Amino acid sequence: MGAKHTYCSVLCLLSIFLSYCHAVYNITQSQALYPGQTLVSPSQIFELGFFSPNNSDNQFVGIWYKQNFSQKVVVWVANRENQLAVTDSRASLAIGSNGNLNLVDGRKRSVWSTDTGAQSNGSVAELSDNGNLLLKNVTTGTILWRSFDHPGNTYLPHSVLSLTVKTGERTVLTSWKSGTDPSLGQFTLGLSPKTPPEAFIWINGSIPHWRSGPWNKAKFIGVPEMDSSYLSAFKLDKDVEKGTINFSFNPSDPTISFYLFISSQGVLRLMQKDEDKDYWYINWEGPNNTCEVYGVCGPFAACKASESPICTCLKGFEPKSNEEWSEGNWKRGCDRRTKLVCDKNTSNSASSGGKNDGFWKSMMKLPDFYEYVPFEDAESCHTWCRSNCSCLAYAFVDGIGCLVWSKDLIDIFEFSSGGEVLFIRLAPAELDGDQQKKKVIISLAAVGTIVVLGAIFLAWYRWRANQKGNNKDTTKNFYLIDSETSIDTPQVAKPHDSSELAVFDFDSMLVATNHFSITNKLGQGGFGPVYKGKLHDGKDIAVKRLSSNSGQGIEEFKNEMILISKLQHRNLVRLMGCCIYKEEKLLIYEFMPNKSLDFFLFDPKRRPELNWATRFNIIQGVAKGILYLHRDSSLRVIHRDLKASNILLDGKMNPKISDFGLARIFQETIDLANTHRVVGTLGYMSPEYAMGGIFSEKSDVYSFGVLILEIVSGMKNNSFYYRDEQLSLNAHAWQLWSECRELNLMDEVLADSYSSSEVVRCIDVGLLCAQDHPTDRPTMPDVLTMLSNESDRPKPKRPSFFNQSSLKGDLRPQIGTKCSTNEATISVIEGR
Repeated sequence: MGAKHTYCSVLCLLSIFLSYCHAVYNITQSQALYPGQTLVSPSQIFELGFFSPNNSDNQFVGIWYKQNFSQKVVVWVANRENQLAVTDSRASLAIGSNGNLNLVDGRKRSVWSTDTGAQSNGSVAELSDNGNLLLKNVTTGTILWRSFDHPGNTYLPHSVLSLTVKTGERTVLTSWKSGTDPSLGQFTLGLSPKTPPEAFIWINGSIPHWRSGPWNKAKFIGVPEMDSSYLSAFKLDKDVEKGTINFSFNPSDPTISFYLFISSQGVLRLMQKDEDKDYWYINWEGPNNTCEVYGVCGPFAACKASESPICTCLKGFEPKSNEEWSEGNWKRGCDRRTKLVCDKNTSNSASSGGKNDGFWKSMMKLPDFYEYVPFEDAESCHTWCRSNCSCLAYAFVDGIGCLVWSKDLIDIFEFSSGGEVLFIRLAPAELDGDQQKKKVIISLAAVGTIVVLGAIFLAWYRWRANQKGNNKDTTKNFYLIDSETSIDTPQVAKPHDSSELAVFDFDSMLVATNHFSITNKLGQGGFGPVYKGKLHDGKDIAVKRLSSNSGQGIEEFKNEMILISKLQHRNLVRLMGCCIYKEEKLLIYEFMPNKSLDFFLFDPKRRPELNWATRFNIIQGVAKGILYLHRDSSLRVIHRDLKASNILLDGKMNPKISDFGLARIFQETIDLANTHRVVGTLGYMSPEYAMGGIFSEKSDVYSFGVLILEIVSGMKNNSFYYRDEQLSLNAHAWQLWSECRELNLMDEVLADSYSSSEVVRCIDVGLLCAQDHPTDRPTMPDVLTMLSNESDRPKPKRPSFFNQSSLKGDLRPQIGTKCSTNEATISVIEGR
């Protein structure tokens, strides 16, 4: 009897335990949900339950991805403003007698309710596979309430952001107050009732923080990253009769997981799931620099992130306060320098010497406060604006039509590439100078053309005389402009002579690239697109196109031509020639059939093609290329933009460093230089360069250290995001190293195909290279020695910047953590 009694007791306790700890598939009047239980979607994609964010003292009911991610990705919270105590184990989520879904605490006090207002004798709550919590009438199947209609800080595919223009009612995303507090924060994302509509992030519901630009029937034109790969996924429907606007995002590939959320700092992020690893990475975010913050430069001023200072007055305007402007306070913006003829004479007559106001053409993110005027062609739009003195600017946009501005032009942003053409009204005096300059330029160009043609004819005549009887093809040569104009600091050396490059004509490049067809596009660099081409002799080439809209100017173009033409190394990409035609600037390189390192390294499907032997070869090859730039070439070169996308791979996966547009040449006697124009890629820039503009060989060493860690781990340096927390790859690697668990950083796809000693060696070198202080970093000769041999290595020091979103840190020397670097004695500690 005793054994039987014990057995029954165990069964009884087990049944009680299971009633509180198992997954359920719906909530009914007879089946409530308690702490420890979860409501699971049919395909096990989402689950709903009680959770405590980041182990805080409060408890909430929310929905999160059920997949085994390292951290819980919460996409919706019910009781955002009414938290439960984490110790309340008797709280429950149940269907009430009125058919609503109610959350009550242990004392049966209501904390949250669906509160539909409609009575139902029988209701059921279910969680769908798209993350939508549904309350249904059991009898009729009618949906009484949906969580998609009450979003939190996260937008899931197949949900809708809506706006009812007549009533002003809208569904918005609202940020969490902090990473541990899901209560309502100060940032909201929603649609504006303009024509055409655009998306806004507001502070406290009314102060603009960021805007997307107007919708052109395919994308928001103020978000250039919404390229053709996303066009079929985004949709915005406007019902004029009902006065409603609905925005939705339905990815065409259901196997790829996305979600959009707004952080407590007001940053909107589109997150994409890495199919092979348990983490999410940032596909896009905005605002992602100061210029994208609303109105940072004030009225009648444009912002350009790559310039210093970032704000400049539009043509014909000057700062309202030169003192404030010089101090970096641009909020008050600029004033018109010359009064418009319209303002002097409302009839816009010839009171100014018979001249009327004109328009200055620019390309940028269109300003706020636009008005739509129903004209079907650009000429009608121009005529209407010219004849209306209240019209300060106009633009004719494909997919939209005529937009005009009658208020201050604000929130103007100059993209690195792309934008829309804006015509700004100016007084005749402001445009006359341009006309005179154009006349002078045309005159000089005509004289220059005659001189050049004469010189070419004379050179050709002499060549023919010297080469008579020689049937070799003519090779054109382009003598590069002296690099004196491409140096931005007096401490930087100038090349002593010019080099020759083959010059290609623009028509042949059009033929080679099929008129720069999108099907020939290899990728998009920071300064322009790159296309595959084929010369008439069948040789494949890569053509880098820097058009008039490119963020790269003549400085970077000349710089790249000068440098690459003088540098020859098996791990540097070879420049074959160039082409300059009107505003087009082309660089022609040898074709790399395997594209760039990031094409493989950060793609879940292609990453397995990079086995450890290939990765180690790439690391060593890049190191040899950098050593050549720093020590072995005729010029001492600092690259300043080393990253995975600038490492090209040939047919045998050998690495070649490319993109020398930002590189600088050093004298042998100079070790440091300073620039007022900090350019490069965040995450790869060393602290001293990012904060103070100071660069040296050690700047490239830092970038190389970050690149090593990316190659070993297969993860981007800026991928370590969870909600509002960003942990750099450098900090993550050091944390593992300090705990003697550095092999945990290794890419999982490498399986058992790696050499543990080489992996540990690379991680050590990567951490040593990416140290905060330049003096702590090794030189490239030391790096190659450490990569090639099992030699004693210094211990890397703890990074100051554990949170990359801040560039504030203590730059005093730090004491390194003690951990053996002898690979033969390392123990990998795994959790049981």
